[in-house]
Amino acid sequence: MLNTVLRNIVRFIVLILTQVLVIKNIELGRFINPFIYVLFIITLPFETPRSLLLLIAFVTGISIDMFYDTMGMHAAASVFMAFCRPRVFRFFAPRDGYEAGTEPIIRYMGSLWFVSCSAVLIVLHHFFLFYLEVFRWTEFFSTFFRVFMSALFTLGLCTLSQYLVSRRTSG
Repeated sequence: MLNTVLRNIVRFIVLILTQVLVIKNIELGRFINPFIYVLFIITLPFETPRSLLLLIAFVTGISIDMFYDTMGMHAAASVFMAFCRPRVFRFFAPRDGYEAGTEPIIRYMGSLWFVSCSAVLIVLHHFFLFYLEVFRWTEFFSTFFRVFMSALFTLGLCTLSQYLVSRRTSG
């Protein structure tokens, strides 16, 4: 229990710092805005109580909002993603359900499961965030393209980081 809490605190700090110190300062064009911090919410243990999950998502999002000066948009998108997370996980659940004590990471669940679940959650997060940011339908297609490109890039970063961490800890 304590080991899981410490691991998640370290994961939170590393992902937030990576987001605000590295990714925020890389110019990838107008349509690509990756947000690797969503990986923290995705990889929280399956047994995380719903109210705690929503609270953690809010704290994660508001932490990003402080650095991006976005007035709660990341917090709202993160809480929305956390709200959808149990349903997405239930949809992709194995026939026998999830084993107690496992985490939604590549090492335990496999690549296909991780990429599928993460893709859905990342698209939901980015869709909510970018349409909240634009807040008009006149730019629907350009915003949709931005959602698609950013989600694709974010998914790639999240998957790559899972392989890097998995390889390091299991080898």
